[in-house]
Amino acid sequence: MVDGSVEDSQKALFGMLPEELKELVAELGEKGYRATQITEALYRQRVTDIGAMTALSAALREELALRGIAVGMPEIVQTAKSVDGTERYLMRMGDGETVETVWMPDGDGGERGDGSEASAEEEQAEGLEGNVSEFAPRRDLRNVGALEQSGYSRATICISSQVGCAVNCQFCLTAKLGIKRNLTGGEIAGQVAAVLNRHGVKIGKDRINLVFMGMGEPFLNYDEFIRSVEILVKHIGIPESRMTVSTSGIEPAIRKFAQEPLRPKLALSLNASNDVVREQVMPITRKWKIGQLLDAVRTLPLGKREWVTFEYVLLGGVNDQPEHAREVLDLLRGMKAKVNLIVWNPGPGIDYTQPKPEDVAVFQKMLIEGGMPAYIRRPRGRDIYAACGQLKRTVSEEQGQLVTIG
Repeated sequence: MVDGSVEDSQKALFGMLPEELKELVAELGEKGYRATQITEALYRQRVTDIGAMTALSAALREELALRGIAVGMPEIVQTAKSVDGTERYLMRMGDGETVETVWMPDGDGGERGDGSEASAEEEQAEGLEGNVSEFAPRRDLRNVGALEQSGYSRATICISSQVGCAVNCQFCLTAKLGIKRNLTGGEIAGQVAAVLNRHGVKIGKDRINLVFMGMGEPFLNYDEFIRSVEILVKHIGIPESRMTVSTSGIEPAIRKFAQEPLRPKLALSLNASNDVVREQVMPITRKWKIGQLLDAVRTLPLGKREWVTFEYVLLGGVNDQPEHAREVLDLLRGMKAKVNLIVWNPGPGIDYTQPKPEDVAVFQKMLIEGGMPAYIRRPRGRDIYAACGQLKRTVSEEQGQLVTIG
């Protein structure tokens, strides 16, 4: 069983909820309003050091330090920048473990067609209304705030939920790491805070979308994932309508997720049109078949403008032929759904090939003509191994590949 906590996290303030902070300040003999001040400093001001919590008395800050209590926000220790502006960060946790987090200026088109505010912005800002092509012309429409100064209108942050991953999808580099441990809710939300700080993002002015699609399976770290959502929504201030969680298909967790009061949009990694092929590329299919997963997805109480996303990584000669497209249509017929087609992003030691462009075009055309909205996700950061399925926890011997950015 993977441990969901680390010893050092008990000394971290970042990740604690207001009621937990109230208990802490009470133990220190302080008034309850101190918990509110700490909450504000952690999640709205996003301070990285207790010394910066200037609303607290010097004595209280000193007492926290003496007790070995720190802010505990994850630290960006390595960076790489792609030719397309994507940035990949190696994030170090309090115990020294690392994960990767990705910043994508203008996103990757993953929100298109899901009915959300983020989807409307994606389509409007880039002139993509009704255009599902990866190569659609893009208009230059700015927003006010820090993002405008950087030359783009919005950004997406891709967040990790585990150190490594236990699901073992055969086309994914992260699978080669295995699983080390779960991240805490504070470590998950803290990745977002660290990236927001790096880019000087102002919540409420700058348009930020979040995708829980980095390293790990969020639904195998369910409680801490949900805690991170609460922190991000209630305290940092990013609405759940701007969040998407991707799962490989943990059937009981999908059903539990359907009952959550705070619920990001759901994306299910389908990646095959039948159980035989899916089991070859996603061994987790041995436990939960496609039919079981679709039944679980149908329990989601979708809003009027909300659609479920099915992600489909196209693997050359494996799942990208017309017969597979027809099977996908049969599977999803009648569902309030859309399909994100992802051209496989290559990585060392993985024995797959990219699909032919003409096969991708035919697959998408067949889905659309069959009544299923289908979009080709733009690849982002392939040259720095930041694209979907490429996160692999950069280690020291790879530093020569990284570009340090200011």
